[in-house]
Amino acid sequence: MEEIKEEAPRRSLSTGNLASKPAALQKMDLAEGEEEQEERLASGMEEFDRILGGGIVPGSVVLVGGDPGVGKSTIMLEIANLISSKFGPVLYVSGEESVKQTRMRARRVGALSSNIYILPEVNLEKIEHAIEEFQPRLVIIDSIQAIYRSDLSSAPGTISQVRECAGSLVYFAKAQNIPLFIVGHVTKDGSIAGPRVLEHMVDTVLYFEGDLHHQFRILRAVKNRFGSTNEIGVFEMKEKGLVEVKNPSEIFLAERPKGVAGSVVVPCLEGTRPLLVEVQALLGSSSLGVSRRMVSGFERGRASIIFAILEKRIGLSLANQDIFVNVAGGVKIEEPAMDLGVSVAVASSFKNKPVPQDMVVVGEVGLAGEVRGVTQIDKRIKEAARLGFKYCLFPKNNTAKKIKGIELKGISKVEEALKIALA
Repeated sequence: MEEIKEEAPRRSLSTGNLASKPAALQKMDLAEGEEEQEERLASGMEEFDRILGGGIVPGSVVLVGGDPGVGKSTIMLEIANLISSKFGPVLYVSGEESVKQTRMRARRVGALSSNIYILPEVNLEKIEHAIEEFQPRLVIIDSIQAIYRSDLSSAPGTISQVRECAGSLVYFAKAQNIPLFIVGHVTKDGSIAGPRVLEHMVDTVLYFEGDLHHQFRILRAVKNRFGSTNEIGVFEMKEKGLVEVKNPSEIFLAERPKGVAGSVVVPCLEGTRPLLVEVQALLGSSSLGVSRRMVSGFERGRASIIFAILEKRIGLSLANQDIFVNVAGGVKIEEPAMDLGVSVAVASSFKNKPVPQDMVVVGEVGLAGEVRGVTQIDKRIKEAARLGFKYCLFPKNNTAKKIKGIELKGISKVEEALKIALA
C-alpha cells in the first residue's frame, strides 16, 4: 500500500513575486567577448585559498561538510574575519547558536571584527531580505539543516526543506553576485545530510576529515568548478582555533620511529601538493580461528588485494596472521601510488626487518605483482629530496629526472622492491 503525503501547493510562475514575463535573451559570442580578469577574494589563509583555486569567486556557492566538532564553524569565523578586514562586511547567519554563543566562539578564535554582522535567523525569506538590503561581500549560512521555508509544511532539516532552501540560496547568491558558504552536517556514513542533489547544486564541496582524537584536520575539495579537485589543506586544532600547516610532510613524519619494522614513507600527491606520509603495518599470529584485517587511512579493498598478492606472488604466509595497517596522523590516502608502500610495510613487519630510514617507496601494484607507473613522479621525488631522503624506489616505467642528493632505483616487480628495501 502506497504512503500518502501532504504537500503544500507551489506558487505559480505567473503570480507572487516572480515576474510573469521571461527575462530578455542575452546573446554572447565566446570568441569575440571581452577578456575579463578573473576576480577572486583571497582570504590570506594560503591553505584555504589554494583549495578553492586561488580564492573565493564572487557569486560562487561553497558547501562545507564535516562531523560535529571537527571545526566547520571555527574556520568559517576565521575566514569571515579575514575577508571582512580586507574586502568589507560579512554576514554570518547563525541558525544554531545565539548571538552571545557566536560571539564567545569568535572571541576564542580571535575573530571579533566590527565588520562581521551576526544574523540569528532560520527563516529563509527573512535571510534573503537581509542579504538584499545589506549587500555584504560574503554570506555564511551555519547551517543549512536549520533553515526553513515558510511555504513548506515539513520541519527544518528534512529532505524537502534542505533541497528547496539550498536551491533558493544558490539562485539568490548568483543573482546578487555574492559568494555564499553553506555549512552542512555529515551523517553516520560520511555523506552530507540531506539529498545527494545538494552537492550538485553548489559550485564547490569541501569535506573536513579528522576526528576529535587527532590534532590535525584535513579540508578536502571533492568538487570545484573553479579549481582542481582532490586538493587538500592541512590544519591543526589549537586552543585559539584552526591554524594552517604550511609544511604538513614534516609534521606527519615528526614522530616517526627509528629502526622499527613495518614503517615506510610514501610520497603521495593530493591535488597539486606532494605529501609525504608514513604507512605503518603490524602483523602477529592469530589466536582465533579467523585472522583479523584492520585498515585505517587507506582503502580496505585495495589492502585486501595487496595481502593476496603478497601471499600468491611473493609467497608470504599471511593466512594465520592478524594484519593491521595505518596511515599515521589521521590522514586518508586513496590513490593507487600507495600500493607499493603498503606492500613493503606488510612484508617488513612479517619478516621483522626495518626499511632504511632514508628511503621512500612509491608505485601502483597490479594483480600479477608488477609495479605500475604513477603520475607526476618528479614532484614526489623533489619533496622527498627536500626532506633529506637519500633513496627512492619507484616504478621503472616512470621517467624521472635525476635530482641531486637522492638515488633513484627503478623496479618493475614487488619482489624486486622487497629485495632492495629489506636487504
